[in-house]
Amino acid sequence: MSRTLFVHANLLDGRHPARSDATVAIEGERIRAVGGPELRPAPGDRVVDLAGQTLMPGLWSCHFHAAFDGATLDVFPLGIDKPPGYQMLRAARNAGLALACGFTGVVGAGGGDDLDAQLDLAIRDGLVPGPRIMPASRNFGTTSGYVDLASWWWELGNIGACRMVDGPEACRKAVREEIRRGARMIKVFVTGGHGNVEQATSEFGRDELAAIVAAAHEHGAKVRAHCAWKRELLECVELGFDAIDHADALDAECIEALRQRGTFLVPSALYLDKLLACETLRTPDAARMVDATERELANMVEQLPRANEAGVKIVVGDDFGLSLLPHGSYAEELAFYVKRAHIPPLDVIRWATLNGAELAGRAHELGSVEAGKLADLLVVDGDPSVDITVLGVPARLRAIVKGGVFVKDESGG
Repeated sequence: MSRTLFVHANLLDGRHPARSDATVAIEGERIRAVGGPELRPAPGDRVVDLAGQTLMPGLWSCHFHAAFDGATLDVFPLGIDKPPGYQMLRAARNAGLALACGFTGVVGAGGGDDLDAQLDLAIRDGLVPGPRIMPASRNFGTTSGYVDLASWWWELGNIGACRMVDGPEACRKAVREEIRRGARMIKVFVTGGHGNVEQATSEFGRDELAAIVAAAHEHGAKVRAHCAWKRELLECVELGFDAIDHADALDAECIEALRQRGTFLVPSALYLDKLLACETLRTPDAARMVDATERELANMVEQLPRANEAGVKIVVGDDFGLSLLPHGSYAEELAFYVKRAHIPPLDVIRWATLNGAELAGRAHELGSVEAGKLADLLVVDGDPSVDITVLGVPARLRAIVKGGVFVKDESGG
C-alpha cells in the first residue's frame, strides 16, 4: 500500500512544543511513522512538502449541539421548533461545517430525537461528511425544574430535547433507554445558571444523580453535568460524573476536586462574553442578569489559568448554534482563552486535541500525532502555537485529513 509522507513539517503533535523539519508517514487510515529526514519515500508514495507549514492533530469540540441553528434565549421548548427530519438536515450541515473547520471529532451535549446517534451512523456509513461523534442523550431534567419547559396542558407527544426523570428507578431506566437508542454521553441539568442570575436549588437528589452515573457507567457510557454552582459541582465530582459543563462558581476547592478525580471541565466561557455584548440585555430589567453574568465571566477568566496549572483536564466546546454563537465560528473560542484568560496557546491546543479525544474515550487512537494512531490531521499555514487565530481562517487550513482520507487537500505535493 502506498503512503503519504508529509515532509519539512512544523509538527505540533498534541503533547510537545513545535518541532521543525519533521516527517510524518500515513498509510491507510493510520499514522505509520513520525520522524525526520531519515524517513524517505518509497516508489509510489505521495510526498507533500509542507515547507514549514504546521502539521497537527484534528480538533475536538466537546460541547456540540448538532441541531442548534440560530436559537435565541426565547426559543421554548427547545428541540421541537422544527420537525425531526428538518432538524437532521441541519444537524448534518453543521457536522459537515465542523469538519470543514478542522474539527475531526465532537462530543454531543444534548439534543432530541436521537439525532446525534443517527447522524453518527450516517457519517460512519459514508452517507454524509462529518466528524467522529460521541452521541449525546436528551437533556435530563426534573419535573418543574430548569428544563421542564412544557406547560402541563400541552400533552406533547414529542418531548423534544428535554426528558424529565424523577426518582432513582426512573433515572436508571431513562439512561438505559437513551443508551439503547445510541447515546454514549448522558447529559444532565444538575443546576440552572450560566448566564442566568437565579442560583436555583439542585434539580436532582443525590440518589437520582448516583443512579444516573451508575447506570451509564455500567453500560460503558459517560455522563456530563450542566452545573454552575459550587455545592452541586463538588457533589457531581464525588459521584463520578465524567465532565462538568460551565462551572461558573469554580474556585480552588473545585479545582482540587476536579484534579483529584480526573473530571473534565468544559468552561464554555465564550458564551458569557457574547451574552454580555447582546443588545437585548441593555435594559433595566436585565440588569441583575448582566451583573451575574459579568461576575461569572470574571471568575472564570481568573480561575481557568489556575485550573490549567493544577492539571485539570480542560476541553473546548461551547453553545454554538445559538444566535450569539453561529456554527462555524468554533475557533473563536480557542482564541478567547488565549486572549482573555491568558492561557498559553500550546495548552489550549492540547485542550482541543488530546484532552478532547480522552473525554471521548479515544485518546489511545486519536488526539495526537503518534505512530499507530488514526490519521486525523490538519495542515495549517502558520503556527497556531504562536498565533492561535490562524485556526479560524478557512484559507489557512490547507488540508484536513480524517482516517487517512483527505477531506480538504490544498497542501500540494
